[in-house]
Amino acid sequence: MLRSTALLLVLFIGRATVADQAPAVSFEKDIRPILKAACFHCHGEEGVKEGGLDVRLSRFLLEGGDSGPAFVKGNGEESYLYQRVRDGEMPPEESHQLSPEEIETIRKWIDAGAPTLREEPETLEGPLITPEELAHWSYQPIQAPEIPKVQGSELVSNPIDAFILQQLEAEGFSFTTPAERNTLIRRLKFNLTGLPPTPEEIEKFVKNESPDAYSQLVDHWLASPHYGERWGRHWLDVAGYSDSEGYNTADKVRPDAWRYRDYVIRSFNEDKPFDRFILEQLAGDELITSKINNLTPEDAELLAATGFLRMAPDGTGGAVDDKDLARNEVVAETLKIVTSSLMGMTVGCAQCHDHRYDPIPQADYYQLRAVFDPALDWKKWRTPAQRRVSLYTDEDRKLAAEIEEEAKKILAERAKKQDEFIQATFEKQLAKLPEELHELGRAAHATAAKKRTPEQKDLIKKHPTLNVTAGSLYLYDRKAADELKALADKANEIRKKKPQQNYVRATMELNGVVPDSYLFARGDHEQPKQKVLPSGLTVVSLTSDVPEIPENDPKFSTTGRRTALAKRLTHPNHPLTARVIVNRIWLHHFGQGLVATPTDFGKLGSKPTHPELLDWLALEFINSGWSVKHLHRLILNSTTWQQAAHRSQDLTAADPENLLYGAANLRRIDAETVRDSILFVAGVLNEDVYGEPVPVMADKVGRWVLGIENLNAGRPGKVIPLRGEEHRRSVYVQSRRSRPLSVMEAFDLPQMSPNCEVRRASTATPQSLMLLNSEFALNYSKVLAERIQKEHPDNLESQIQAAWNLSYGRNAESSEVVEAQAFVGEQVKLLEGRISLKKDDDAQPIQLEALANLCQMLFSSNEFLYIN
Repeated sequence: MLRSTALLLVLFIGRATVADQAPAVSFEKDIRPILKAACFHCHGEEGVKEGGLDVRLSRFLLEGGDSGPAFVKGNGEESYLYQRVRDGEMPPEESHQLSPEEIETIRKWIDAGAPTLREEPETLEGPLITPEELAHWSYQPIQAPEIPKVQGSELVSNPIDAFILQQLEAEGFSFTTPAERNTLIRRLKFNLTGLPPTPEEIEKFVKNESPDAYSQLVDHWLASPHYGERWGRHWLDVAGYSDSEGYNTADKVRPDAWRYRDYVIRSFNEDKPFDRFILEQLAGDELITSKINNLTPEDAELLAATGFLRMAPDGTGGAVDDKDLARNEVVAETLKIVTSSLMGMTVGCAQCHDHRYDPIPQADYYQLRAVFDPALDWKKWRTPAQRRVSLYTDEDRKLAAEIEEEAKKILAERAKKQDEFIQATFEKQLAKLPEELHELGRAAHATAAKKRTPEQKDLIKKHPTLNVTAGSLYLYDRKAADELKALADKANEIRKKKPQQNYVRATMELNGVVPDSYLFARGDHEQPKQKVLPSGLTVVSLTSDVPEIPENDPKFSTTGRRTALAKRLTHPNHPLTARVIVNRIWLHHFGQGLVATPTDFGKLGSKPTHPELLDWLALEFINSGWSVKHLHRLILNSTTWQQAAHRSQDLTAADPENLLYGAANLRRIDAETVRDSILFVAGVLNEDVYGEPVPVMADKVGRWVLGIENLNAGRPGKVIPLRGEEHRRSVYVQSRRSRPLSVMEAFDLPQMSPNCEVRRASTATPQSLMLLNSEFALNYSKVLAERIQKEHPDNLESQIQAAWNLSYGRNAESSEVVEAQAFVGEQVKLLEGRISLKKDDDAQPIQLEALANLCQMLFSSNEFLYIN
């Protein structure tokens, strides 16, 4: 069975003979990465050698294939390898064509005599991880860097500033000026809660002269339940959270997924140590101590955490063309979510072949998959419905049984009365017939319809009034039928007292059922090859002292593999996890990560702009007990974060992307924040936390809006009121893959396919059109106008100032007041002309409509949609 490729690497390094002075171009450093990306899969990988040629070693190239040696040392122009790539004949696939620079590198290498950095192995069985690949920055152990000494030491609030200022000073720059207080509080509250500050909060902070006023504000909003809603949403992106299964157009609803969403929000609010957060999501089912049919609230929460492994698109609960393919795709997408969110690596690229750019052999992919196979066994698959776990306890069952007995007593009384009413009604009807038919009639009535004799059936047919049943009783005795209905209703009311049976969407292993795991040839589940054992990434095992993953851990009733993976990922020596998480936290504070590719720390990903700072933050994170709020306090209290957004022309020219962090970034608020801010400013935001999602339906023109679907012949029927739920925060809106809420979709609401690696903020026409024409924008502009009129009656200037303070967090300048007054006046004149054509009872108050148009203009402005 295959465990890893470490032995081959060790043997290779053991006899390495690197020259004192490395050549300018070498096979290992320059040529092998090109060939690995474009040629290995046809020439050497998995034993495939088209044309008899193996290109994985320089020596193999020189030995050649069916057409002879692939190169002539010292003569690139005459070399078969160079000629084929130069002429575009190899690689044959368009997607793998080499760039002119790569082709020229091959020529230079051959002209230089095809040098290598070390002696090559005699044989090469399986994949090889080279020292060059191993040396990539993200696989190196996290180092404790020395905090830099800088010239502007008075600007350093904590070590973050020292690392940032060091690079700024090296380029001849420094920090820009601090942000103004009303700007800072607006930026801070949006950052931590996703909501704007109130005018009262701004005024209080601006007037607070205490030296720790700002740090107190940081702590205040870190303690707000809205903090977890905001930062939980960030994690839900990378977790691929969705309230529907996706996979195909059916896109079935996931009725219990919201419990995972609530788990995430609670975890952030509680500042749950992130290593524990990871452990619970990967293996919460292996941590529970109560019985599965009698879960404690704590264990129910642990099962909810494993919803992390149930977020991938999953069509296995419905009709699919190939059920085995669908099952394996669920597993593959789950692995993408796990590895991109926790490892920052594109491990999924190794599903069908060795990773083209990073040292992740295909065997690594299936060894990692083996960690999850016992819980996601594709041969003994459990559909989403079969994986639901009831939250009913023994106490709930006992109470439900007692209530059911009480209801049954009422129903028994009803049944007795019903029989009495039926019999009495029958006798009344029978009395209307000749006496000689009474005996036959009673016999027919007492006999089940299917067992009646022909004579009895004929009698009932001739005299249908004798066919008195429970269903027809109301035709004869309406009083008796109300009475019976009252008893039925009473029983139903009693049954409503039963504890509601809730479920959780969980991931669990079946005890004692451990499937064998295999490597699939070219990723095809129908072509299993050698067996594999569970393991983490080989490259990490080679660079860092981290625990391995046992096949079966005797401490668990399950295999314990996922617990072992979590412990490995959160081990202080693991080079990836802490770096990945702190980089993502940095990204959400600054709009860009220290590594610009948060889910790709590999060769094709970006290098960190401040590698020492990244390591310092990662170690600080680990040493703080994996406290996210500790990192927040460090970042938010830094001079770096509190800078103004304006930059000098010289700094802008030298650093157009602001990678030196010499000023704050201007940032557009995201989709959820646009909607939430409009509701908040209008004064109608429902701040209830947790619970089932607010449903999304199609309106009459096909837009996705909030509402309970009520179709009548396929078309929307009567509107069912949401009773204030329509004003809940966007994180609680149903996140259905096929039904993105229209008001948020325009502002780059991410699609979970399978997750959202990083959000992109675009500027597009649909955003303006949505704010100009949508019922949402129109309705809540009017709601804001009504609020302002109520709070500031009969004073347009005060209303304008209120609109500016609520929307922008500042007073309107005198010129803005004049322009706004003129705008409202113009709107009044326009509206008077239009309303005069309508009946008086159809007309809306003109001043309110005009003010609503002003409010809509504010909602559509850059100052509302951007934070500086």
